Amino acid sequence: MNDDGADSPPESTYSYRPSLLGAPYEFQLGEHGLDWTVGRKSGRVAWRDVQRVRMSFRPASMQSYRFVTEIWAAGAPKLAIMSTSWKSMVTHERLDQGYAAFVGELHRRLAQAQTQARFEQGTNPVQYWPGLVVFAGVSLALAFLIVRALQAQAIGGALFIAGFLALFLWRGGDFFRRNRPRFYRVDALPRDLLPKV
Repeated sequence: MNDDGADSPPESTYSYRPSLLGAPYEFQLGEHGLDWTVGRKSGRVAWRDVQRVRMSFRPASMQSYRFVTEIWAAGAPKLAIMSTSWKSMVTHERLDQGYAAFVGELHRRLAQAQTQARFEQGTNPVQYWPGLVVFAGVSLALAFLIVRALQAQAIGGALFIAGFLALFLWRGGDFFRRNRPRFYRVDALPRDLLPKV
């Protein structure tokens, strides 16, 4: 990574640990590109080489409120910037403020460089639409089970399934609402795909 980082404003640098045992990912926004370091590997992505940027909402088993920005560029590996970081065996740290500031500044510099990159939001359509169909199917099946339980006068079972359905609709609905595949402008970041700070 560049030595200029010592004088960089806070929103120009960002780091997180994607796994407990893995090396931290470190990023620095420079005048001409994005410097990155992952363990012993490092490199620079020039602004003009950025081909695609995707923002999405990606909750995981122990990280229910996690956002990801992915960058594809010529001659570089796919870079993923996540809004959470591992701290210990059972603890994750939310980096909401730093992530939002860094991603905002990243887009500002891409706009300033007049990059021809494509800006996508949400998940890949090949994954999203089949997933939405499965989500709707499971929701309808659970609703049907509630009706059947009520017909059999199994009130406790109906209430249990209703509670599970409510949680399923809340979590799953939020995921599919945020991740609908679309495009966005570099100067208009999708609010649903940034943590609230």
